[in-house]
Formats: sequence, structure tokens, C-alpha cells
Amino acid sequence: MTELPAELWRAEQVREFDRIAIEEEGIPGFRLMSWAGRATWAAAAARWPRARRVAVICGGGNNGGDGYVVARLAQEAGLEVTLFHVGDPTRLTGDAFTAAQAARKAGLEPRPYEGDDLGEFDLLVDALLGTGLNGEVHGSARAAIEAMNKAGRPVVAVDIPSGLHADTGAVLGVAVGSSVTVTFIGLKVGLFTGEGPDRAGEVVFHDLEVPARVHAMARPAATRLSADRELPERLPPRARTLHKGGAGHVLVIGGDTGLLGAVRMAGEAAARTGAGLVSLATRHTHAPLIAAACPFLMAHGVERGEDLAELVERADVVAVGPGLGQELWGRALLEVVMTAGRPLVVDADALNLLAEAPRQRADWVLTPHPGEAARLLDTEVGVIQSDRTAAAAGIQERYQGVCVLKGAGTVVQGAAEEPPAIAVDGNPGMAVGGMGDLLTGIIAALMAQGLSPEAAARTGVALHAAAGDAAAGEGGERGLVPTDLLPWLRRLANPEGGAP
Repeated sequence: MTELPAELWRAEQVREFDRIAIEEEGIPGFRLMSWAGRATWAAAAARWPRARRVAVICGGGNNGGDGYVVARLAQEAGLEVTLFHVGDPTRLTGDAFTAAQAARKAGLEPRPYEGDDLGEFDLLVDALLGTGLNGEVHGSARAAIEAMNKAGRPVVAVDIPSGLHADTGAVLGVAVGSSVTVTFIGLKVGLFTGEGPDRAGEVVFHDLEVPARVHAMARPAATRLSADRELPERLPPRARTLHKGGAGHVLVIGGDTGLLGAVRMAGEAAARTGAGLVSLATRHTHAPLIAAACPFLMAHGVERGEDLAELVERADVVAVGPGLGQELWGRALLEVVMTAGRPLVVDADALNLLAEAPRQRADWVLTPHPGEAARLLDTEVGVIQSDRTAAAAGIQERYQGVCVLKGAGTVVQGAAEEPPAIAVDGNPGMAVGGMGDLLTGIIAALMAQGLSPEAAARTGVALHAAAGDAAAGEGGERGLVPTDLLPWLRRLANPEGGAP
């Protein structure tokens, strides 16, 4: 097994790498299949050493061939193996046929899957459908997937959970929920976005000894965005002579009547991420409440758009949207911001207003959740979630700047010629109101400290996710609230520092 690489690929690209490895690098296809089976069995045996009864469910392609190798190795290890096939095994060809014949010679005779209860086994191996799946799963394959999910047993998926689209992470009708996915040659985009993180479980990678020069022939479809790579590079120690002006001035605009919390949390996040000055423009009734609770935030009561101009002029970066609302007050403030010429982070209701009157800028970061993304593209949430990287690219193309499409596997899409980055950190505890307000403040603070919009978006997403994981590690995911992340933002924004 090898460390997870940064690069993510589409299924067609990985198939081309496989072809090049066989036809141009001279690696026999059956050797690749054998290595894939060995890698899968090694991962399974290491995690479930007490398993004694194993069911291997094989399909009719090379994914099934990998499964036949796994079944034979499990039997050689002394386990009781039941080998199921879906489809006609007499139609197997090439390396998959060779693998099936080797399994038969070892005494493993595959039997058709006919609705068997899989709950009697200790471990299930999903070698049913591979990365070539594009249509909805039907028939016996669907029945087998549903049985695997119903069994309540650990599942090891070969290359990709059956039923998961390798490029988008969409579930094609039904998909296996695996405990571990052992994937080969190149990491597939769909394992890390959409439903992929939930279905794939732990992802284990093996390059099958395909030379790195094979991958160098193509541009990745996306990259993995993780805190351990991003934060040390983007957040070096500060100069000893730094002053508050050198750390940037962030202005957060929002907090219409009854929506005070959003703008305050965005401001606190900006401060904890290192902005030298943080100002808030909010309703008059809110300003003294914020000043009393957070004296490091300079809260200003603003009731008219014309009252905002001076505050915007003093700021290096403006974050607009948290608690802004869509009434006359929010619309007036947003219009001032749009014409002021300051770099922007745009979130929440500011995005909904932008969807009504689209415009383009190079110096802004848009941070929609799927619902806001659907409005920005005038489509449905289901369309956004069915291909999140395409949705982020569509928003960036229509509005320019940088798009941060939030959700499991947050997608950061900068300049169109660059591949998107997909966050691999974060946890379900962060699915709570207010987390997006923190992210808005974080990205704005990083821009104010000199990072480009794209670098700030990437680093901000990584920092936000890492803080969420650290906070969940202390007290669990359920019941996590946005303010739990604040001390961790400070800690993680200083990679050389200590505990909060």
C-alpha cells in the first residue's frame, strides 16, 4: 500500500493508465489483476483478522476478476470462502477469465447470486461493478448490492463501491456502503465528493507499481485538499516586526434584524484566523451587543447604503452575506459593496441576491452551499449534487473569481484552466447552521493577510475542516456548534504553535 497521492483522476484516465502500463510499459494485465487482488486481501486481512467466513460477490468484468483473486487468496489463508457471481460467468474474457479459472482450480466454484442472505458471513468483498458504470443499477446486481447493505457486515470494495459513479460520486440508483475501499493505479474523483466519502469508507491506495511517468502524461481531474499539506505551506511564521495594519483589515457586512449571530461568528472567525483588524457593519441595535461581547470586533451600526462607503474604503477585504437578508437594507448594502472595488467574499443571502442579477469579478470568492449553488445556476439541488465538480466549474465560468461549493467533499474551483481541489477533511458534525459563516470570515482573513483569492479559498477550506475535526475529536460530532471551532482556528492557523 502507498500513501494517498494528491492527484485525483476520472475513470477514463485511469483506464488509459492501465492500457499504457500493459501495452507500452510491458506489465502483463494478469499481473496487475493479481496485485490488485493481493492488495485488497491484505487490507481486509489486516483489518478483520478474526473473520472466518467470507463471501466474495463478483461481476462480469475486470472488477470481478480482481474478486476471484481475492477469493483464492482468502481460501489459501484458511478461510471458508463462498464465491458468488452476478451475470453469466461463461462470458468472462481475458484476465478476468484467467482469474476465474485459477479460482476454480483451487476448488472455488462460483454460484449465482439468487437473493442469498449475506448476514451469515463475517466479511463481504464487493467485486461486482467497476469504474465503467454510468447507468442506474438494475436486476440481480441491484439485489446483490441491497443484500450487502442489509447484511450489517463489514464490506471491502474492490476499486470503487459498486453503484457509485467514479467521476461524480453520485449513487446510480443504489450503491454499496463499504467499510474500506481499496483502489488502484489512480484515485478516483468520485471517492471524495458527492456520496463518495459516505460510501467508500476508508480509502486505501495501491499504485500496482505503474510507473509515475505514466501519470505524468495527463493533467489530474482534481486534487485532494488536506490540512497537513496546505497549512504549513500557506501559513508560515509571522515576521517579528509585523503590525496590525500589515495583517489586514476585514469588514464583515450582515446581521439584519434577528440575524446577529451570523455576522458576529464570521467576524470572530476572521479575528481568530489572524486578521489585524476586523470591523462589522450591522444594524444599529446589534452594534453595542457585539461590542460588549467581543470588544476586539469594531461593530458599526449602519442603516443606509451611503453610510457604508467610508467603512468599505478603510477595509482591505469585504465579506458580505452572513445574516444579510434579502430586504431593502441588505440589497442597499450589497450594491455599495459591489461598486466599491474591494476584494470580496460573498456568502449566504448575498449569493441569493447575486443570482437575481449575475455579474462577474476576478477578485471575489463565492461560497455557496448546494441550495445557493442551484440558484446561481438556475437549476435544482439534485443537479448540483449529481456532479459537484461540474457545478463548481459552472459557477466559476458564469461569475468568474473562485467558487467554493460547500458540503461533503467541498470543491474549490479557481481559474478554469486549473483542476479543482476537493477537501478530504471535515466531518458530519459540521452540518449545522453557522459553520458557513465561520468559513466566510476565515477566507476573508486569509485574503487580508496577502493570499490570493484562490489560495485563501483553498487554505480556508482546509483550515475550517481541520478545526472541525479537532473540535469533534474533543467532544464528538453530535452537538458540535460553530463556536467550538474558534480556539482550534487559532491553533491551526499557527502550524508551529501549541494546543489552544
